[in-house]
Amino acid sequence: MGRIYFTDEQLKDLSVNPFVKKASNKAITYTDEFK
Repeated sequence: MGRIYFTDEQLKDLSVNPFVKKASNKAITYTDEFK
């Protein structure tokens, strides 16, 4: 099974989400408020 990486467009969409603290092409870190 291969890894799925986020595209630049997906990273741009994630960056405007208030619950996303940090996003890279491999992972997303969410804020404590989301948890």
